[in-house]
Amino acid sequence: MLSPVTAVDTSVSRNSLVHPIAHAGAWLLLLTVGSFAEQPATVSSYRDPVELVRKAVQNEIKAATDDSARFLFRGTKTTPQGSTTRLYVETKEATAGLVIAYNGNPLTPEQRHAEEARVERFIKHPEELKKKREQERAEADRTLRIVRALPDAFLFEYAGEEQGSEGIGRAGETLVKLKFRPNPHYQAPSHVEEVLTGMQGYVLVDAAHYRLASIDGTLFKEVGFGWGILGHLDPGGRFTVQQQELDDNVWEISSMSVNFTGKILLFKSLSISSTETFTGFKRVPSDLTFAQALELLKKEESSVAADKDSRRDGACPVSPAPPMETRPAASLRQN
Repeated sequence: MLSPVTAVDTSVSRNSLVHPIAHAGAWLLLLTVGSFAEQPATVSSYRDPVELVRKAVQNEIKAATDDSARFLFRGTKTTPQGSTTRLYVETKEATAGLVIAYNGNPLTPEQRHAEEARVERFIKHPEELKKKREQERAEADRTLRIVRALPDAFLFEYAGEEQGSEGIGRAGETLVKLKFRPNPHYQAPSHVEEVLTGMQGYVLVDAAHYRLASIDGTLFKEVGFGWGILGHLDPGGRFTVQQQELDDNVWEISSMSVNFTGKILLFKSLSISSTETFTGFKRVPSDLTFAQALELLKKEESSVAADKDSRRDGACPVSPAPPMETRPAASLRQN
């Protein structure tokens, strides 16, 4: 799941699944969103927005405990300095990521060798992989704490309806738009949840399936992190996260954008500006090891490079990868 909420914790370092600390928070608000079969009678039956959000949160927490569904996918992050495209594979040990392009250009042989060596260090040095796994688990725990807090930390009110579209929910289906603002009676139990007290915005909810299709949040006041000792985020900071249905009961994050400024250690400037999109999701075996994932990444990278070469030479492109398997009904977790 995604939100800048954990970006305020300077100890965060996502598989980044390999991002800088500040960007890690942007990953976390929707990454644990899953699927749930129960459906309400109608969208209009939700006269209590908080109850709708609470049911969606319950669904997400339930989905987060199921790690049986894993994917290979592509992510392209764009910052003022340019774009980086990575392939990712989720495994039972950690998420493996491999850079395949900078600014849309394939890596040189030297760059590719260095990138593969970077990832292979996790195999050659088990302690590095263990550290990576522990970091990802700690981030997942922080994410769940934020998700659990949402129904209590905010006040929600109905703000209309929108239609799902490409990249947002289920295309053509109605989404409920809710406006949120801080609940003045909410007391954040730790600095992890404290950032919620300065945030307001909108959320789009698939009320027929209890899914979060989009979150758009803005800081309306300065928010400190580390109890005001480590730094703060400036007013006006904004994040947006969108997710879409790929197949029946298969949802994945499709894009996110983060823009924040602030201070770290009260004197060092903090500036975060990035947009990331995620495509090409394909199911992989749930028992895949990190070493196997690395080999899969190399094969996928070679396939992508061959496809680009064939297109550039005017030849017929290689056959696309087979469509993603439909997720079994019992496998409802979104990582």
